[in-house]
Amino acid sequence: MNSRPKPGIIGTVVRGACMGAADVVPGVSGGTIALLTGIYERFITAAHAGAQIVGRLVRGDLRGALVGIRSFPWSFVVPLLAGMLAAVVLLAELIKDALVDHPEPMAGIFFGLVAASALVVRRDVAWTVGRLATTLVTGAALFAGLGWQGSPSLDPPPLALFGGGLVAVCAMVLPGISGSFLLLMLGLYAAAIEVVDERLFSDAVFLAGGAVVGLTCFSSLLVRLLGRWPDDVMAAMIGLLLGSLRVLWPWPHGVGVVSRHTEESVSGTGLDWPKAAIDLVAPTLLAVIAATAVLGAERMMRSSTEA
Repeated sequence: MNSRPKPGIIGTVVRGACMGAADVVPGVSGGTIALLTGIYERFITAAHAGAQIVGRLVRGDLRGALVGIRSFPWSFVVPLLAGMLAAVVLLAELIKDALVDHPEPMAGIFFGLVAASALVVRRDVAWTVGRLATTLVTGAALFAGLGWQGSPSLDPPPLALFGGGLVAVCAMVLPGISGSFLLLMLGLYAAAIEVVDERLFSDAVFLAGGAVVGLTCFSSLLVRLLGRWPDDVMAAMIGLLLGSLRVLWPWPHGVGVVSRHTEESVSGTGLDWPKAAIDLVAPTLLAVIAATAVLGAERMMRSSTEA
């Protein structure tokens, strides 16, 4: 699907950190970063290999599990997960505070990143009328569906955390659908951030358990789809990127994050214009800068590949 060179260990850690940071933000998916940086197929394939190992262990096939463990791409997965975990632990509070204190400028940055990502990814698709229709229908469906958002729950039961982890991780591996935004829609975003910030290990077990189960099941399905209909799947993913821009529209409330210490619920899917012209400047400028950075980085990567 792409011809970009495989990153080294440091490059993989950096990509993992970018994915982890993105997954903290409602409206931005780690899958978007993986797709943009050229590691999406490796990421999904590794997740599928891990799912097969778990499945063999559940069936009691220890020999098959050991074979899978030996062939598992540890040199790719370990640095990637290290970068993701470091970013989530170190940046969760910082990003959340920025989204609370500067909602419109932060949303502008992410809007530019995702919009440019859609432009980058479209170059890897062999377009037909049918695939264009897939992109438009998928984007419109997600754009409409993102209009729903639930009220926050500050003390959810363990099963709710398990279900939130299961649903969110499926979104995290798909470009355009943010796992954090699904948690926000389910009213679990503040609680999930608190699990990370306060090191609530008992709650983290349920949240991570749901994520493992969701990733195990969903990655297998996605690998099969990418194997049979790669261009059609990518066309749908571009639609997801475009549809997700509803969450990232800066006005009126950015992506709708409020302090976890309040029961207030602010919609991150409202579509409005700033009340004063001056309020248009910072988000627009940051969106252009972010988009330019993505397109410039992609041009550099393609030039190095062709050279």
